[in-house]
Amino acid sequence: MIEDTGATDLAALQLLDDPVRRRLYDWVVGQPGAVGREQAAGATGVSRSLAAFHLDKLTDAGLLDASYRRLTGRVGPGAGRPARVYRRSDREFSVTVPDRRYRGAADLFADALERIGDGGPPPALVDAARVMGQRLGRSQRRGAARTRLTRALIEGGYEPIEELGTIRLRNCPFDALTDDHRPLVCGTNLALAQGIADGADAATYEPILDSQSGYCCVAFRERAG
Repeated sequence: MIEDTGATDLAALQLLDDPVRRRLYDWVVGQPGAVGREQAAGATGVSRSLAAFHLDKLTDAGLLDASYRRLTGRVGPGAGRPARVYRRSDREFSVTVPDRRYRGAADLFADALERIGDGGPPPALVDAARVMGQRLGRSQRRGAARTRLTRALIEGGYEPIEELGTIRLRNCPFDALTDDHRPLVCGTNLALAQGIADGADAATYEPILDSQSGYCCVAFRERAG
């Protein structure tokens, strides 16, 4: 039997229509690491049992990944049983009506661009990415430079977080292409990031290539001085 992935994805996404479940999901995916049931319950104002019910539903649907670890940090006798913890799933969900195959088109375009650019993004793509980034950055005109930059990155789907003065991106909008076209995707992301920083007038932050597990290949480092 052939699985209807569109119907499966639709059924999973329908779970987020419940306001409590959506609140729990949004909180979990906004955390830098896996979180336990009590943490999620306390942060969203629901009981632990209700949080566990909804978190497990989201896990069964593939929207979250679950594992076990000790939250106390202790090991050995008396450390307690490992707790069930949750983090966002790496699985991608997509529903289009009627059915569209944009991934196939993206792979086709990426293959052609790699031939033109000798693996990385050709100059025309770098220029277009910078212009797009500048438009995105200019859309945020209020607040300090860091606020403008962060809001522009959120608008672009990058999910920025700050770690020790460095802004890292928890999501790559082009992640579906990364495995097969990494130099092209990372080069394009860097050009976009440079445009966003320019457009947001956030010259105090320098976009750099800094691949870290679980993050986009681009990060923003605060310039010295």
